[in-house]
Amino acid sequence: MNHLGIKGKVALVTGAAQGIGEAIARAMAQYGAHVAAVDSNAERLDAVVNDILAEGGRAAAFRLDVRDGSSVEEIVERIEKEIGPIEILVHAAGILRTGPIASLSDEDWSSTFEVNCTGVFRLSRSVMNHMMPRMKGSIVTVGSNAAGVPRMQMSAYAASKAAVTMFTKCMGLELARYRIRCNIVSPGSTDTEMQRSLWKDEQGAEAIIAGHTDSYRLGIPLGKLAAASDIAEAVIFLASDLASHITMHDLCVDGGATLGI
Repeated sequence: MNHLGIKGKVALVTGAAQGIGEAIARAMAQYGAHVAAVDSNAERLDAVVNDILAEGGRAAAFRLDVRDGSSVEEIVERIEKEIGPIEILVHAAGILRTGPIASLSDEDWSSTFEVNCTGVFRLSRSVMNHMMPRMKGSIVTVGSNAAGVPRMQMSAYAASKAAVTMFTKCMGLELARYRIRCNIVSPGSTDTEMQRSLWKDEQGAEAIIAGHTDSYRLGIPLGKLAAASDIAEAVIFLASDLASHITMHDLCVDGGATLGI
């Protein structure tokens, strides 16, 4: 695992208390990173970090709501001073608000963008200002395959993920001269609490895999949902030295659900 170039690096992972973010934090620790695990849910975050420590990994918990701009700066400074220079930044914090556009509230729209897009901007800006003088770093944003394919009753989420995907590519262009790589991993339907919240019953997974003609949604050609670990391994790849000449790339991990478009 040492050839990945992750061992010993400080990896800041947002959304680390659950779902894909938790899987990424655990994977980073398994590959030898010192994980700065960030989330707004302190109780669940502490449980994840304690598990990582019990398994022999290195991790520390930092409670943060990415919507709080001043706290973002404070937490980044703390991580730099208490753990070390941040070399890997992974944006996995995200929220999903669903519903028809005609009845979507202003709060649903603004909260979705504050977490899924503006939070990424604020944290990236803070971390990159530490990375740039060091002339190295890797930033990975967890996007969504919904960024490129319209979804019924998911307008705010899909729009926020489209915005953050392009933001990450622009960031990669600006930071290339500093040898900082910026990439996106775009999951499809993944077996997480967020995904299960969309299901009507226990047959929800089968319905997603089969697709819905009434909502113009294709199924999943590989015939299964992604596991959170599938997404985590894609993030590990893009953050690692194996992807040392890859930047501004959007890696879709959706079992073929968007037909490679």
